[in-house]
Amino acid sequence: MPGLRLIIADDHPLMRAAVLHALRDDLEGGCVFEAASFGELEAALAAAPQLDLVLLDLQMPGAQGFSSLLYLRGERPELPVLIVSASEQPRTLQRARQFGAAGFVPKSAPIGEIRGAVRRVLEGELSFPPQAAGRDAADAELAARLAQLTPQQLRVLMCMADGRLNKQIAYDLGLAENTVKVHVTAILRKLGCHGRTQAALTVRALRADSGGEGE
Repeated sequence: MPGLRLIIADDHPLMRAAVLHALRDDLEGGCVFEAASFGELEAALAAAPQLDLVLLDLQMPGAQGFSSLLYLRGERPELPVLIVSASEQPRTLQRARQFGAAGFVPKSAPIGEIRGAVRRVLEGELSFPPQAAGRDAADAELAARLAQLTPQQLRVLMCMADGRLNKQIAYDLGLAENTVKVHVTAILRKLGCHGRTQAALTVRALRADSGGEGE
């Protein structure tokens, strides 16, 4: 895998360093972007039109559980995403698979296991522990509804979930307020929500620990 181009998205510098160490032999001649927040992940993605892989932590500032995974799947559907998470709960693993990740490896895994998961994903395989085999109908329905959103609509939805008004969202995202209103209308329609509160509840369902299992 020499010349590997990837993003390591994790808010813990020591974890990013550990992943870099695990892949050091494969990064010669390659390029690594590091991101400690959802905003930095967006910037790294914009700065790197050609990537082989994203290694993604679910818990970063600016992200709501699986929202960063859904954003990546919407923005770059061809780009594989390997979740590297502190959670080893079966439900978290199952949801990662249903929401479009190519693999999942616990942060507690040995370096060799992380390297092996990366290689399998880059070879076009899925790389999940056995606990990820289950499937939940409600999660499948939620994933299908959220997949209808554009990346920009997903950003607006995350702002809505934080309780921001249209004017605040427009300022934060650099949009016209009328454009935000159009996005909000489309979001509510696509999600089948009757109002902003219901849409916010949908976002809460993206939390990695929703359903009673925490990270």
